[in-house]
Amino acid sequence: MAEAHQAVAFQFTITPEGIDLQLSYQALNQIYLSGVRSWKKRVSRMRNRVIKGVYPASPSSWLFVVIAILVTMYMRSDPSMGLIAKIQQHLPLSLHVSLSAQGQNIVSALVFSTLLWLSLILALRLCLKLLLSYHQWMFEKHGQVSNTTKVWVTLVRLLSSRKPLLYSYQTSLPHLPVPAIRDTLDRYLESVRPLLTDPEFKRMTELANEFESSLGNRLQRYLKLKALWATNYVSDWWEEYIYLRGRSPIMVNSNYYGMDFLYVTPTPVQAARAGNTITALLLYRRKLNREELNPSRVPGTVIPLCAAQCERMFNTTRTPGADTDVLQHWQDSEFVAVYHNGRYFRLWVYRAGRLLSPREIEYQIQRILDDPSPPQAGEDKLGALTAGDRTPWSQIRKQYFSSGGNKRSLDAIERAAFFVTLDNEEQGMRGEDPAGNLDRYAKSLLHGKCYDRWFDKSFSIVIYKNGKNGLNAEHSWADAPTVAHLWEFTLATDAFHLGYTEDGHCKGEIDRSLPHPQRLTWDIPTEVQAQVSSSLALAQALADDVDCHVFPFREFGKGRIKKLRISPDAFIQIGLQLAYYRDRGGFSLTYEASMTRLFREGRTETVRSCSNESCAFVKALEGGEDHCRRLFRLASERHQNLYRMAMTGAGIDRHLFCLYVVSKYLGVDSPFLKEVLSEPWRLSTSQTPVQQMELFDLKNNPDFISLGGGFGPVADDGYGVSYIIVGEDMINFHVSSKYSCSETVSKSTQKYSSANTIYHLLNPTARCVTHVV
Repeated sequence: MAEAHQAVAFQFTITPEGIDLQLSYQALNQIYLSGVRSWKKRVSRMRNRVIKGVYPASPSSWLFVVIAILVTMYMRSDPSMGLIAKIQQHLPLSLHVSLSAQGQNIVSALVFSTLLWLSLILALRLCLKLLLSYHQWMFEKHGQVSNTTKVWVTLVRLLSSRKPLLYSYQTSLPHLPVPAIRDTLDRYLESVRPLLTDPEFKRMTELANEFESSLGNRLQRYLKLKALWATNYVSDWWEEYIYLRGRSPIMVNSNYYGMDFLYVTPTPVQAARAGNTITALLLYRRKLNREELNPSRVPGTVIPLCAAQCERMFNTTRTPGADTDVLQHWQDSEFVAVYHNGRYFRLWVYRAGRLLSPREIEYQIQRILDDPSPPQAGEDKLGALTAGDRTPWSQIRKQYFSSGGNKRSLDAIERAAFFVTLDNEEQGMRGEDPAGNLDRYAKSLLHGKCYDRWFDKSFSIVIYKNGKNGLNAEHSWADAPTVAHLWEFTLATDAFHLGYTEDGHCKGEIDRSLPHPQRLTWDIPTEVQAQVSSSLALAQALADDVDCHVFPFREFGKGRIKKLRISPDAFIQIGLQLAYYRDRGGFSLTYEASMTRLFREGRTETVRSCSNESCAFVKALEGGEDHCRRLFRLASERHQNLYRMAMTGAGIDRHLFCLYVVSKYLGVDSPFLKEVLSEPWRLSTSQTPVQQMELFDLKNNPDFISLGGGFGPVADDGYGVSYIIVGEDMINFHVSSKYSCSETVSKSTQKYSSANTIYHLLNPTARCVTHVV
């Protein structure tokens, strides 16, 4: 912190009279208090390690075991069946000399009690892991719970009755199982049956059978060997080969965005919104570090989900490499990086070990906004390096940013808690064209101007001139539900807990002696500026090609869908199949992201939503057949079953992906795997979870609904569709495609007309509506 206060702890000069020592007590005090904060965090981490290490027991249970053993010994009983006596025989000679026989007996009893306590903890943890490995409950119909599941729920509640820390369940979560190769192949063939002609399906079946008999079982043995010693046989390879080894731009192709409230902007003051947003994010980080956040659970159950993705949420950046990128994470950071008008700043958010108040952060942000200094040569568009191809960025970084002032400035960005952009534009659903402005808002968050975001940071927040905010997240370190949890906390804390004064400013007092935010300095030679221009041209071409459309669907929501005894997710997914069929005249391989966080370090699995049943329904509906309702319910049940199988480790794509990786390590080629992994996902979909934290009552605050977020199209000739089910009466859709493809139009009306068609089919008495926004 001494640097932040532009002071040094001491200075000395040598004079003819000797050494003249001058102490800066203010700087020494700052250093002392920062050290105290650091030691408090270390003690807190150590305490949490102990509590997590003994879960589902408690540290105090050790004392209970010791007292119980000593009491039984006092009553002339030997609960150890002779083990205490054997321990006493093996005590160090020094204890035999210094302690009486009774003292040796007590020490031996303490050793035995501790070993017994640790054994009980391991037994309890093993029991909990076995219980959490039971997944049959997911496949039981609503209201028809088996006796086995009832007993299972009771046992899980008993073993997890103590209030857990965020990571308490990690060692009790089961490992992701490796499916039988025949089962995966059968499920794969079933998933592609509606997409292939009879000759094509016959050929694919022959390829699959040949793969199983020749190479598949060999690859499976290696994969099972990995699963024996790895925490998760998928996640490390998924992170490396799907994300970090990608050499194309991560902007649009990988990063995704999250939006502000739809109807409400808590304050129109840009600096104030930044102050509360930054404070809310840092409060979340504090809870994360202290593990005060409740572990996420399967909605409506006591079943915990893996929290490993939270570990690298803050103080993390993706650094480019020649062949593969690397995720770098630091334990702590006391500053954030801020970009405004082409200039970069380091904003310290702690002083003397104390988190600045929201009003103080607003004050500092306003100083940045008022700073009239121009960008240095080459500084304004430097962020374009993170938006272009990865290999040139790696080479430039190594050559020009590995030493001197450029390294110090780059470190200030990469080691920051997160990145903040103060955008001079106004965004949101406003003006005479609210729908068009929503689309522009989404595009702004997805890629901005291609140089005013730092796409390598774990996440960046954007604060617009009119007070709207949003988020852009890098994908390799975590998936959308983890970031959505963070963003939900941020928005709710900003609006309902921190709040604003009547004139729109943050609450709290200001210490006006705060040092100015530190301007980062750069020396950008012409070679770097040339690469910046090249990366920017590539990024701008990519950004200009993205067609984003956001539309709030208000005609009905999950409330009415559930009254029809239909899963809202299945309803939407089948509606998307119908919309795609009407749009393109056929079906396509469909990707729906499902989580595998029931398992330790689980991430995602693919639900292949285009099934035989959904295709049969769409064809029957378009053909005017009258048994469509029965076909729709069959398709809905099939979709739910596919989703459950993906969640419980019986998916298709992650298993095949890992078999492919093993084949590459062994240097063997598989025509089957090569063809499967090259199949395009022309319809890529994802549901954004909402209300993961009950921080406010959405029913009583209907204006504070979230817009959710979205992502770019996965295939050049396909769609990216994200949707968020808000409350009971609304569904927000985010649709992306590419202008360069003449067959895709994000604003196509088929998506919402299909939803109305299905709803009217299932509920003929309902009013058939077509209005959306």
